[in-house]
Amino acid sequence: MKKENKENQQNNDIGKVKLKEISNEMRESYIDYAMSVIVSRALPDVRDGLKPVHRRILYAMGEDGLYYNSRFRKSATVVGSVLGRYHPHGDVAVYDSLVRMAQDFSLRYPLVQGQGNFGSLDGDPASAMRYSEAKLSKIGQQMLVDINKDTVDFTDNYDATRKEPVVLPSPVPQLLLNGTLGIAVGMATSIPPHNLSEVCDASIYLIDNPDADTEDLFQFIKGPDFPTAGIIYDQKEIISAYSQGKGPILIRGKAEVVERKGDVWSIIITEIPYQVNKATLVTQIAKLIQDKKIKEVKDARDESGREGIRIVLDLKKGAFPQKILNRLYKSTDLQKKFHLNMLALVDGIQPKILSLPEVLSYYLQHRKEVVLRRSKYELRKAKEREHILEGLAKCLAKIDQVIATIKQSKNREDARTNLKKNFKLTDIQAEAILETKLSALARLEIQRIKEELKEIREKIKGLMAIIESPAKIKEVIKKELKEMKDSFGDPRRTKVFVKKIEEISEEDLIAEEEALITLTQKGYIKRISPSAYKTQKRGGKGIIGIKTQDEDFVEHFILASTLDKLFFFTDSGKVFALPAYEVPQGTRVSRGRALVNFLDISQNDKVLAVLPLGKKDNQAQIKYLVMATKNGIIKKSALEDFGNIRNSGLIAIRLKKGDVLRSVKKTTGKGEIILVTKAGQSIRAKEKEIRPMQRSAAGNKGMRLKKDDELIGMEVIEKEQIKDYLLVITEYGYGKRTKLTNYRLQSRGGSGIKTSKLTKRTGDLVRVKILKGDEELIIISQRGQVIRVSAKKISVLSRATQGVRIMKLSNDDKVISLISLQNGDFS
Repeated sequence: MKKENKENQQNNDIGKVKLKEISNEMRESYIDYAMSVIVSRALPDVRDGLKPVHRRILYAMGEDGLYYNSRFRKSATVVGSVLGRYHPHGDVAVYDSLVRMAQDFSLRYPLVQGQGNFGSLDGDPASAMRYSEAKLSKIGQQMLVDINKDTVDFTDNYDATRKEPVVLPSPVPQLLLNGTLGIAVGMATSIPPHNLSEVCDASIYLIDNPDADTEDLFQFIKGPDFPTAGIIYDQKEIISAYSQGKGPILIRGKAEVVERKGDVWSIIITEIPYQVNKATLVTQIAKLIQDKKIKEVKDARDESGREGIRIVLDLKKGAFPQKILNRLYKSTDLQKKFHLNMLALVDGIQPKILSLPEVLSYYLQHRKEVVLRRSKYELRKAKEREHILEGLAKCLAKIDQVIATIKQSKNREDARTNLKKNFKLTDIQAEAILETKLSALARLEIQRIKEELKEIREKIKGLMAIIESPAKIKEVIKKELKEMKDSFGDPRRTKVFVKKIEEISEEDLIAEEEALITLTQKGYIKRISPSAYKTQKRGGKGIIGIKTQDEDFVEHFILASTLDKLFFFTDSGKVFALPAYEVPQGTRVSRGRALVNFLDISQNDKVLAVLPLGKKDNQAQIKYLVMATKNGIIKKSALEDFGNIRNSGLIAIRLKKGDVLRSVKKTTGKGEIILVTKAGQSIRAKEKEIRPMQRSAAGNKGMRLKKDDELIGMEVIEKEQIKDYLLVITEYGYGKRTKLTNYRLQSRGGSGIKTSKLTKRTGDLVRVKILKGDEELIIISQRGQVIRVSAKKISVLSRATQGVRIMKLSNDDKVISLISLQNGDFS
């Protein structure tokens, strides 16, 4: 009665004008409009990560059988189906959405496979929908799996002629997988793509650890994984953004500096930040050149093609590549911020900013419901099949009686009634008997029915176990996530650069191992494993250690740990720092990469010394750096003065005109110093005689040199090393070991005493090293020849002897450097 009165009241109100406050009407109408845009158009659902238009496109394509292994269909057909059945909006909006779902530079895992022109990174539009063709991709088809098993709710379409899914089953967290962008009324969403393998691993971990926070999940998800690759920076800020559901993420394109002929350099960009228009980026670079904000670029061109992105900037001679690259980062879209804002619909209606654990938790709740509903559906179907099989089995056991009953019946209806009466069957079972073909009466078919009945009962048992056990449902979800990872997982494209933070640092991800660092005269650097060089007999030629080009030769050869920090001392008196793990790994004969790719070092700066510093130095209580120059000047500075080296370097020593740095050593401040010249003179003095100085100081006289002589090396003798040997090697490969006790202590600043007899055959001294005697030595020549020999094979001789041949060299080659390894460790 009340309902009828209400309806009558509504009918009486038709045609009447009611007075209403305009501000209230505007407010209510705007809220209705805003909610319509938010729910029906702009924001994705956290469960399947899709907006309504994307969901409708996939569902309509599935209805039309446009699977990944079927034929392509005109995009216009797909758009027409979506418009006609489910999406009462413009065709342009539908086609634009379809196009984006097929772009491998927009989606990390495209849901649609396109054929034809679907746009480009340069911002070129897709061809008209009548020209392009589309079908579901393999992973796009997976979004619809089990949709016909009552796994999700359906609702009326816009004209109530069809049913459409409220959400898709989605076997993976699509919201994170491909991300999304959307602008609603008063709010916006901006979610980046992620790596499928990482997302699946994180989801599995969250199932087992429901209280996990963002940092726990960052064991697996390292951050966004963009289809255009690039590099993201500062994991501490990334973790913070994912914890709050919003925050900036810095992205850079990938660029490297390469050397052309004649000391001319080029910057080559092979990756750009996500959503950056490549043509716009090239235009920005051209404008910088035109406005003379970058004066050192000779030519800029886009050489991109099927192989990928390649933007080339040829620099003028004498240009500073790193500074130009820094300018590109600052003034163009080669560096930009992605503003994370993980806003999505919860329960299909409520917009909410979600943290990473929340996104995955809501998704897993959805999957639990999907698995539960699917299991109930399959259980219902299995029980229906079991019921039929039970009837078939009962009748096939009395097949002759069944046939007689059917033959004696007047018609089909009479036969059904008689079967039900005589064999106690249900209507469904009786109908199944009547539908059975005569071929099913064969023995094998009867056996097959028995086996199927057995299998279906096992299936029912398994489905019942899943339905009754939340733990079983979790295991099913984990299994299906692992299957998706195995089928679609791939390596991460976007590199994560981890800056120093409290919990996680880049060094935590680097395996500590020994490495040989080589640096050529023209600034090419690489690292390789010492195992690349096998021990050989003394006096051999060795093997090729590096291929040098254009009169380039190896100038520095050191042993370091991958976790060491490398100090590069230049002829301008500056010091630069670089982690050893950032030096590119190469093969024994590879040339390496230009040092300017890693340091903000001027092309005119020449590296004179390279020194590794690491954990072992802290354990050994290293407190000072001692520097020695070609002219015999020596200087000591506190190691703590070099604790914070800027990208542009720090002043390490003030060099006088014509002088260059020859050696830098680490000391405890309690040992002794031994200096050696190329003419074979040496001096041993206590380190206490060298007072510490500021970094900008020039130093004091360490050794008085004769005319045309120069310092070639310096070694530090700690207290426990006094019984060791001093190894000297000449430029033509001769060397010897001499006991350190043969060198008497002298005062700093003297001329020293003889350490080696030199002839035209031996050449000048080039390297010096303190040894225990059980080490192995790796010696390298200017031309890249390398030999590895045992120190025991080198004779122990007195100071005034010339030594024995250690390495056989060609006429135009000379020894340039050596390092020692002791028991597989560093020395």
